[in-house]
Amino acid sequence: MRELAPLLEHALVRDVHALPPADLLLVLEPAGGGRILRLRLSADPEAARVHLQHERIELHKGPLGPFFRRLADELPGAELASFAQVRGDRILRFEFRGGKLPERRALLAELVGRHSNLAWLGREDRVLELLVQAKPGKAVARLLPGHPWVPPPGSPPKGEPAPLACALPDPARDPESCAGLAPLSWRVESALGGQAELARADSERRTLHERVARRLERARALHKGLEKRRSAAAESGNAREEGELLKANFTQLARGMKEIEVEDFLAEGTPRRRIALDPKLSPQENLQRAFDRARKLERTSAAVEGEIALAAERVAALEALADEARTSPDPLALDARAVAEGLLEARQIGDPRKRPDAPAARLPYRAFTGAGGSEIRVGRTAKDNDELSFRHARGNDMWLHTADAPGSHVVLRLEARSEADPEDLLDAAHLALHFSPLRGARRARLHVARCKEVHKPRGAKPGLVQLSGGKSLEIRVQPERLERLLGTRRGPAGGEEAASGAA
Repeated sequence: MRELAPLLEHALVRDVHALPPADLLLVLEPAGGGRILRLRLSADPEAARVHLQHERIELHKGPLGPFFRRLADELPGAELASFAQVRGDRILRFEFRGGKLPERRALLAELVGRHSNLAWLGREDRVLELLVQAKPGKAVARLLPGHPWVPPPGSPPKGEPAPLACALPDPARDPESCAGLAPLSWRVESALGGQAELARADSERRTLHERVARRLERARALHKGLEKRRSAAAESGNAREEGELLKANFTQLARGMKEIEVEDFLAEGTPRRRIALDPKLSPQENLQRAFDRARKLERTSAAVEGEIALAAERVAALEALADEARTSPDPLALDARAVAEGLLEARQIGDPRKRPDAPAARLPYRAFTGAGGSEIRVGRTAKDNDELSFRHARGNDMWLHTADAPGSHVVLRLEARSEADPEDLLDAAHLALHFSPLRGARRARLHVARCKEVHKPRGAKPGLVQLSGGKSLEIRVQPERLERLLGTRRGPAGGEEAASGAA
């Protein structure tokens, strides 16, 4: 930090380059002018680091994820207002202002081993974007988009860490350019950058070897299948003999026969020979089938030898490629060569811009729209009934339930109004009846109360509640009203099973 501070403070961001999957390169113009600097932030789990980039690197070509796209859109033109170490930990905070930024924003680099990450923070340190998204079900609030960022748990390191000059080996050579500029950065780049490249090469070698192994398995299976075809094709002569024998004994054939025994005049001594038949076919069809099979086997016999030779060559080439993949110093180049030679298919790289959104959280209710525009919520199950009535409803909302049978709790949302629209209330009553065992009845009686008058007895089973107020409502079912209501359902479709639980 002491080395970078005088070089980077108040520098202007000229460009942003994404280096997926875990690195970001900021092209900076120092405040006083001079040599353009490149700051590399890496969340690589094998070698997380921040340093000036001295060596030339190959820039990424292809689609980018949302984190890289957002920074590339918002950061150019902004000023690096300040940067600091957080809590004396392996966390760096870079604050930017101006340019296209609507407000002061921060780029946070958590360089904490395999949990390393980069985060783009907005007002009140709310997370706007994350480089590494948590897997479904494993997200934590401190690294959740839309939530304020907080430092990771635990205490910051105690004591003064060993100087980088002592912790990292001396570089084997000077950089091709920028010699003497930020020597500690060059030490980090030489040691950890090389370590990251080795780890990445190992990963690429494993990926290539797996790709070759899958291809080799298919090639061997094809070769084995062709060998079986060759064995089957060797029966072509026998199949043609059977056709000739059936032709000579055609008058003895009849539909329904499973086999026929004839004298084999094609063999020495004219032995007896059994020929299988299809009892469902006529004599002519059985004869035709025998000659068709013979011709097919003869065609296979003529072509299969060449196919076997080609398959054997492919297996040999893939076996050699598998051996080379285990030790290749440049697995990506070897992969590209194998693709060009037709040994492998080109890698299918998913476009992160087309990544599907995370599924919405399941709601404990179905939502419908009443004639007056109010939202009507209907519980799905007995447990969901409790969730709806006590966590997804306000005190003045209207609560409905069939009086003479278990069924779904129904909540008519009133928003800012104090009284329910009569049509909406009648709609809610129809839904309460429909999602109950009384579905199909022409008349029904229902309980109607404010949600604040609905209480859960201690120890009661799911869906069971008590009322401290309210009234009864008698309705006559209007089929056209119910049909209109069911057509207004919002959200994902699902079954219309009645929820259990009595009021």
